[in-house]
Amino acid sequence: MIEKVIYIEGIEPVNIYGVKNVRLDILKNYYPKLKIVARGDEIKVKGEENLIFEFEEKLQLIVECFLKFKKLSNEEFEALIKGEGENLLRRKEETDGAIIYGNNARPIKARTINQQKLVDEYDTNDLLFAVGPAGSGKTYTAIALAVRAFKNKEVKRIILTRPAVEAGENLGFLPGDLKEKLDPYLRPLYDALMDMIHPRKLAELIENDIIEIAPLAYMRGRTLDNAFVILDEAQNTTINQLKMFLTRMGKNAKFIVNGDTTQIDLRPKHNSGLVQAMRILKGIKSISMIEFDERDIIRHHLVKYIVNAYEKNLDLDENQVNKNNNQKL
Repeated sequence: MIEKVIYIEGIEPVNIYGVKNVRLDILKNYYPKLKIVARGDEIKVKGEENLIFEFEEKLQLIVECFLKFKKLSNEEFEALIKGEGENLLRRKEETDGAIIYGNNARPIKARTINQQKLVDEYDTNDLLFAVGPAGSGKTYTAIALAVRAFKNKEVKRIILTRPAVEAGENLGFLPGDLKEKLDPYLRPLYDALMDMIHPRKLAELIENDIIEIAPLAYMRGRTLDNAFVILDEAQNTTINQLKMFLTRMGKNAKFIVNGDTTQIDLRPKHNSGLVQAMRILKGIKSISMIEFDERDIIRHHLVKYIVNAYEKNLDLDENQVNKNNNQKL
């Protein structure tokens, strides 16, 4: 037997316990083998580990439903405990277009045509490439899909990875151990997850390796079954690295590869595995490629102009290089 403390987060405890603890009594009646003691926003549960896990899942679902619907009748409350109301969230998400509901019940939706295309293509493809400029929501939308798949029990794990490429910085001279050196490169992935999963729950999932955030090198030699795997900043993978990553795909796996081919930090740039993969894998069944552009940028309005300016300058630079090469010939 084990004991665990479960926290009720985001709502008043009375909404879970009910007036005069009516709902708490319902919970106790459905789990007679568990010792349940509630004080404020803490519920101490003692009993068999598998029963505590089931109880926590049901409690989390009740909290989510209350946040979405703002209220629950005692009948709906009891239906959720019985497992008869688990489609409530999915139906709600489908009707209002939300991919998932993040913290504070904020609906997370596709906000542009290509973000919606990524959501739609996910249903019929196991490997998706999302390529386009910074700020177009590629990573955020992909992580929302991953969290939804995990909550719907389509996968057992979420794995987020990035290549540790020095984009003008020198990793070797940064302070700290390897994890501390790499955390800044993985920070955008943590930030997106913290929008969608409560920090305390997220820390628990990471601690138990249910959500893994790691450098690409850590993927070598593994087979990733029953997992939703996202490779971010894929433009900075070499040809061999991306091949290695793609061949990690196991049974019941979903892979999304994100990148921006205008921000390649490799030398020489033509070694980018993403550029080659987009060319040689095009047209293969169950592989989808979505190309984002400046119309998808949802950051500050100036970002669109910045991206456009750099792209025009890049074209001018390439034309000048070609002109110089022709003159040499």
